[in-house]
Amino acid sequence: MFEIVKVYNQSVDSLRFIGKKYDNANRANGTFEIKPKWSEWFENRWFEVIEEQISGNLYDTYEDSSAYIGLLRNKSGEPFQYWIGMFVPMNTEIPEGYDYIDFPKSELGVCWVYGKEEDVSMYEGIEIIEQCNERLTNKKMPHVHDKDDTCYAFERYVTSRFATPDEKGNIILDICFFINFY
Repeated sequence: MFEIVKVYNQSVDSLRFIGKKYDNANRANGTFEIKPKWSEWFENRWFEVIEEQISGNLYDTYEDSSAYIGLLRNKSGEPFQYWIGMFVPMNTEIPEGYDYIDFPKSELGVCWVYGKEEDVSMYEGIEIIEQCNERLTNKKMPHVHDKDDTCYAFERYVTSRFATPDEKGNIILDICFFINFY
């Protein structure tokens, strides 16, 4: 079981997301199996490749900017996309073999989802996303689509909250929606 323990908005400057895109070709038996892709990222040290491209301090980008990201992209009439990567400063060069998406200055609606890793993990379903979206909407922070009518949300794996369980064995996964583009 999971619990949403904190809901807030966060302003971020223009950001570049660098990562790799996964789509319907990565579905197996009707399920979007992304857990093996995360394992592949760690085994191949692909996050380190992104981090090496950053000029300056990664932590200067925005609060929690050192987190690994699972970006969800949904646009009507196009296949769903799941990206793995990181948000970096806009001037960051794209490493060979990676793709990117640039985001304007924005506001995020952030939910902290608390529970056991297997309960808060986004590997298998969308229930957490739906509940976070509902909580943000109830707090007058509904998600928005960008100028191309695309909706983005993301899982933010902040090491200090996600990788180190508390005394009950629980962790926190951030679920974020874009709630305003400037």
